[in-house]
Amino acid sequence: FFLLLLMYCTLDLFLSSSAETLLDDFLLTYTVFMTTDDLCQALLRQYPFTESYIQGGKEDDSDVSCRKRKVLHLVSQWTSLYKDWLHEDEHLKQFLKTIYRNVLDDVYEYPVLEKDLKEFQKILGMHRRHTVDEYSPHRKNKTFFHQFSVKENWLQHRGTVNETEEIFCRVYITEHSYVSVKAQVSTSAQEILKIVAEKIQYPEEELALVTVSFSGEKHALQPNDLAISKSLESSSRMFVYRKDLTDSLSPFSENEELQQRSVRILGINTWDLALELTNFDWSLFNAIHEQELIYFTFSRQGSAENTENLSLLLQRCNEVQLWVATEILLCSQLCKRVQLVKKFIKIAAHCKAQRNLNSFFAIVMGLNTASVSRLSQTWEKIPGKFKKLFTELESLTDPSLNHKAYRDAFKKMKSPKIPFMPLLLKDVTFIHEGNKTFLDNLVNFEKLHMIADTVRSLRHCRNNQFGNEVPSKEHHELKPYVNHLHVIDNQQALFELSHRIEPRV
Repeated sequence: FFLLLLMYCTLDLFLSSSAETLLDDFLLTYTVFMTTDDLCQALLRQYPFTESYIQGGKEDDSDVSCRKRKVLHLVSQWTSLYKDWLHEDEHLKQFLKTIYRNVLDDVYEYPVLEKDLKEFQKILGMHRRHTVDEYSPHRKNKTFFHQFSVKENWLQHRGTVNETEEIFCRVYITEHSYVSVKAQVSTSAQEILKIVAEKIQYPEEELALVTVSFSGEKHALQPNDLAISKSLESSSRMFVYRKDLTDSLSPFSENEELQQRSVRILGINTWDLALELTNFDWSLFNAIHEQELIYFTFSRQGSAENTENLSLLLQRCNEVQLWVATEILLCSQLCKRVQLVKKFIKIAAHCKAQRNLNSFFAIVMGLNTASVSRLSQTWEKIPGKFKKLFTELESLTDPSLNHKAYRDAFKKMKSPKIPFMPLLLKDVTFIHEGNKTFLDNLVNFEKLHMIADTVRSLRHCRNNQFGNEVPSKEHHELKPYVNHLHVIDNQQALFELSHRIEPRV
């Protein structure tokens, strides 16, 4: 198979599209049927030793140089596609250095490899001090080449969460409601507390962060403690408790959710709010690697380590949906609740205009949540033009004919744009479950091509970057408001709130 693949991967400037597609299909999906260890070893075997090949009469000099360049082209495409994923693994760094050393050994005999050498210097971040003298072509010691073996699949061991990595951290206010905080693992308890206090409009000095284990054991965090690390280490939930005059701690009760609070969203420009939602979603979407969709679908390891960025965007979509319902159901005044629903309809329309279909879907689904849609008194007071607009927006989420309305509309949108990611994952899963990966012990490349083709749609969405448009200066609090959502994640609790503000007649 590798010989055929390398034959197709010509080095002409005008590389045929079919050859490029074949190579891209393979690089995107090879983890389905082989490990990265297998790929590394196969590539090393395909990079011929000059003396053994020439003396053995297998290939002439020009064939050897061509084969070397084709292997290097494949490695270059591989590293270009995987970018920083490769650089995170020490074994793969060693593999690339091995190939680099081989090119250094061959560059005098095959000057045509000089361009490839420069490419690998960029890949490895080599400095000019790594001169050819360090790796003289006269050094025939190839023991490093022979002994090198990647024993683990690099995608299986990308490491644990490091302290500079950002994750969504849930800080619970009550048993069923929390503030979603996007922060680094190294964030201090004091920084987390400041965000939560501002979010729930409560004096920071009267609050404390507490980790509560599943057995009920409580531990108050000190201001300089690494809050997220502590909660991860003990596999516990993080709560915000109130301090009383004696500094003893007590949790918030569920009923306190309904206490009168200012509905800040009503004073925020809807376009600005939608724009901040789009900026936040784009930062998550743009970080997703195409391979994450493959791993999410095939679940080779059943681990979230390989789908971290994708999981963040999916979590965000779910939290925006819950946020819409939470904001509406925590508003006990009918007139303000009507304003809120109108506000969210406008925000959904703006998200669509900004080509952010992820938040668009989430908001529409939030408005259609059973606990919100049953609020007949609220919906009766929504003006006709808003009801008409909402009906038009709803039509885009219609699942009939395999979501034809959404697909047609999204196809017409220019990039950059953010797709509704759950539907894209559904497409990949449908291909996976409807086709066998192996036919007569051979890899079903038709299936892998269909999957790769679907995954490649991410590239079209990210062809361009969103502009640097920022919300109005008067809404400086908008970013933290959108980045850290206060949600109730329990459907029963949402229904209880719904029946409390509009009891069943």
